[in-house]
Amino acid sequence: MQPLLDPQTWILLLQGLWVSVRIALVSMVLSIVLAIPLGLVMDSRRLWVRILTRGYVETLRLLPQLVLLFVVYFDMAQVAGLDVSGEAAAIIVFTLWGTAEMGDLVRGAIATVPHHQIVSAQALGMSDRAVRRHIVMPLALRQLVPLTVNLVTRMIKTTALVSLIGVVEILKVAQAIIDRNRFDHPDAALWIYGTVFCLYFIVCFVISLYSRHLERRMTLS
Repeated sequence: MQPLLDPQTWILLLQGLWVSVRIALVSMVLSIVLAIPLGLVMDSRRLWVRILTRGYVETLRLLPQLVLLFVVYFDMAQVAGLDVSGEAAAIIVFTLWGTAEMGDLVRGAIATVPHHQIVSAQALGMSDRAVRRHIVMPLALRQLVPLTVNLVTRMIKTTALVSLIGVVEILKVAQAIIDRNRFDHPDAALWIYGTVFCLYFIVCFVISLYSRHLERRMTLS
């Protein structure tokens, strides 16, 4: 308990938490931007497009994120000669993974749009682009909100892996605090890791509450 009474401990933990949240949010914004066109073309009539997009999605979903982090952080520096920081490598990996996950969610949400609404819009003379913009995407968006929030919280929790490539996020900060207090306060690990758990929970819970607020607003609109 004693280490938690030190204000510097809280400053360091919150700084580490911000690194984790920042990586997740930046990656998620980029993933959404890239996933929308990916989801739209995944059910393309062209076979080669479906094979390529499905191959990308399944590959990125099945590969462990830790392996991807090592490949991007270590191999890009050696093979491509690029000096990639740990945080930049994390954002690249989480964006690739998030795009794959989000792309499939977009495809699934679009598939849930009732076909008769699309046919009715086309019967009114709306172009395919207008149908997607004004009919398909607004209806699909209601399905995507809770799924997107779930992916965001998963991404925040998965950022714990980035400590293995040298990024000083909340778990690495926690470990440093525990090591510093190992002899004077043997029970430091219990209190520090318990605090980390609570901080993760608070962040994810706040995001979840905001998603419910968005869902209610979209339902009423």
